[in-house]
Amino acid sequence: MITIKEAKTKKELTNYVKFPFSLYKDNPYWVPPIIADELESFDKTKNPAFDNAEAYFYLAYKDNQIVGRITAIINWSEVNNQHKRKVRFGWFDVIDDIEVTKTLLEKVYELGRQHSLEHVEGPMGFSNLDKVGVLTEGYDQMGTMITWYNNPYYVTHFEQLGFQVEKEYIESIFPFSNVKPEFFLKAQELIKKRYGLRSLTFTKTKDIMPHVDKMFDLFNESYAKLASFVAISDVQKEYFKKKYISFINPEYIKFVVDKDDKLVAFSIVMPSFSEALQKAKGKLFPFGFIHLLKARKQSKDVVFYLIGVHPDYQNKGVTAIIFDEYYKTFSEKGIQNCIRTPELAENTAIHLLWKNFDPKIHCQRKTYLKYL
Repeated sequence: MITIKEAKTKKELTNYVKFPFSLYKDNPYWVPPIIADELESFDKTKNPAFDNAEAYFYLAYKDNQIVGRITAIINWSEVNNQHKRKVRFGWFDVIDDIEVTKTLLEKVYELGRQHSLEHVEGPMGFSNLDKVGVLTEGYDQMGTMITWYNNPYYVTHFEQLGFQVEKEYIESIFPFSNVKPEFFLKAQELIKKRYGLRSLTFTKTKDIMPHVDKMFDLFNESYAKLASFVAISDVQKEYFKKKYISFINPEYIKFVVDKDDKLVAFSIVMPSFSEALQKAKGKLFPFGFIHLLKARKQSKDVVFYLIGVHPDYQNKGVTAIIFDEYYKTFSEKGIQNCIRTPELAENTAIHLLWKNFDPKIHCQRKTYLKYL
């Protein structure tokens, strides 16, 4: 018999966070989160996502053992402002038992019907800066700190339960040796002169902070036309600033400004923390933070996390300036591989940015939808 219990107490939520540690304990490709960080994400008093969203955390039990988990989410900004009558689900993990999956999803349907919503979609988080998608290809590839890993049977469960594909995402990788500066060196010089642009680079995190709010504003402008986009609020900006910026090597954040110092483009690249997180095993202490600090400074793999260009400057080659700056930084640091985070398959503009680097798709993922 399968029973479902809502995780509310710190102990229950800790069990919720720890379940994938047992599910994937022998899997060399799964990248664990930091347990304390995950718990903070679920804390309604700390995560500003709850200002515009509600979420419920469910654990499935069978024979007194945890066999699955799911989060049911309503993003009210999405429902009320974009008029998408959707209930989301995320942080979904389960043993290979379709009845467990079915029972967990019933809790998501229940929440949707309570609020007269029309469909369910997932896996996805609270916002566009959370993890997204179930892995459909690339089960033998190392994940990143900003993606979920899952077993192949997840897809089978969704299909058997009548879900249909809603969005498709691709992830790709290319060796840094593929980057030939002749593709952007002269172009970036011309573009700087033509539009009166210049790059901003950093060596200290504190020097980045005065620009971060403007960066998130530009992020909202850059991605506003994507159908799945939900803007980041001012409170969320502060939260993400504290949560992510300190993790990033400041040399990996690049800005482009115009003659009036207005931000027109940005890019954030993160060192790969995958192996460090595997060594940390979910804990910062006593040694986890040492592995992360070492990766922050020494990782030879980098992850392209975010890139945004103001609508007025899109399709004008501004990214050549960004690539030129990264080429100089990565050459100095001996970077070996460049990894791209999940990007919507329909976002052809972003894919064209990388064509000269001959990237290879190594992972694909999807969100699944079902009408209530």
